[in-house]
Amino acid sequence: MIWIGLAIVIVTFWLIYKNYEARLVLVISGVVMALIGQFVCGSAVTLETAVNAFVKQLVNGGLVPTITTVMGFGYVMTYTKCSDHLVNALVRPLTHVPAIVIPGAVLITWVLNIILPSAAGIAAAVGVLLIPALIALKVRPVMAAAAVFLGTWGSVVSPGLMFNPQIASIAFKAKEIPAADAMIVIMQEALPCAIGAVVAALLLAVICFFLKEGVGSVKDAEEKAGAAENFKINPFYAMVPVLPLFLLVIASKQVGWLPTKTFSVPVCMLIGTAVGIVVGIINKQKVGDCSKKFCRGAGDGFCDVVILIAAAALFASGMKSIGLTGALVDAMKGSQSVAMFAAAAGPFTMAAISGSGNAAALAFNEAITPHAADFGLTIVQLGAVAQIAAGLGRSMSPVAGGVIILAGIAGVNPMEIVKRTALPCLVAVVVVTVAMFAL
Repeated sequence: MIWIGLAIVIVTFWLIYKNYEARLVLVISGVVMALIGQFVCGSAVTLETAVNAFVKQLVNGGLVPTITTVMGFGYVMTYTKCSDHLVNALVRPLTHVPAIVIPGAVLITWVLNIILPSAAGIAAAVGVLLIPALIALKVRPVMAAAAVFLGTWGSVVSPGLMFNPQIASIAFKAKEIPAADAMIVIMQEALPCAIGAVVAALLLAVICFFLKEGVGSVKDAEEKAGAAENFKINPFYAMVPVLPLFLLVIASKQVGWLPTKTFSVPVCMLIGTAVGIVVGIINKQKVGDCSKKFCRGAGDGFCDVVILIAAAALFASGMKSIGLTGALVDAMKGSQSVAMFAAAAGPFTMAAISGSGNAAALAFNEAITPHAADFGLTIVQLGAVAQIAAGLGRSMSPVAGGVIILAGIAGVNPMEIVKRTALPCLVAVVVVTVAMFAL
């Protein structure tokens, strides 16, 4: 039965790789494994148990409000163009310091992706501004696109990313952390990820130097100002997208300037949304239209993220029913290094192949991460490594939505972009994994 379960898992991820609908594939696979487990193996984890796991995630009080309010806030920031002001404010200084153009572009995108946690969305928002600005500095278009693409994994330390609330919930249930607070997880991830981001950015700068694709490399480039030069930045508007993140940091237990229970992720996102609506009113945008954008974002968050998490929970229950989870846990119990390698390599490889590591990371966190103590690791360590590896794997995938968008903006082949981001991503996943378990 374990071999049958392993075959089903392999087929599941192959179908996801072939771009079949991930939620449907995970649900069907989970149901099949649960039925086999119930009627062939006599497992206590039945089909009803698996379906209940699915439903439980749909009404998860810690997860659903976080995801929906973050997505709604992001839609309002885009509609009111506050995100455009922030992007331009960060991008413009790069044009005056050529030496830091490539690593600076990576790190700016990475930081912005924390605030607006959509890889494809941030690629589009930053790409249309930063790529023309870099090309105007005579950076080769493919390197300009690679610099932006390499920064599209910053969302791994965002409170709005699905994994951080999920890991916090698992760790809280295991009494590893005092509250199901995504910021507790993020605080542990932040330093390793920042180190990884800097290492990746510097490595891309080295690659850029040897390939001679940096500032001034295109001798016949047309002298023209990028889009950023013609945009009038309003400092107040630029600060609005950062407001919820700032409130979350100062309300975290580690800082404690504001009451943590009062300033939760949904509350901070709603505060930011309210300020964004005020900006919309100032710019003569209808309040009703801003409200519709928030509701649309919240709805898309539930559809695209929450249901995917629920499908992964059902899939994990199916794995448990057929005995696969127990076998994997037993196989990893004897060695920390095996568990660490599996957490990083599995989601990373899946993301690099399919362009999205969400399904692999979610399934790993549902099935394996709760057993972290059996390997001598913490839930936060194991879960964080899995989701960070997925983000880095996506940043070297030729089929990721972000790279396709950037390739279109720069007028280059996605594979050429990936050739430049692959080595920095591989090195970064090793650096972050080691740092997560060592710091």
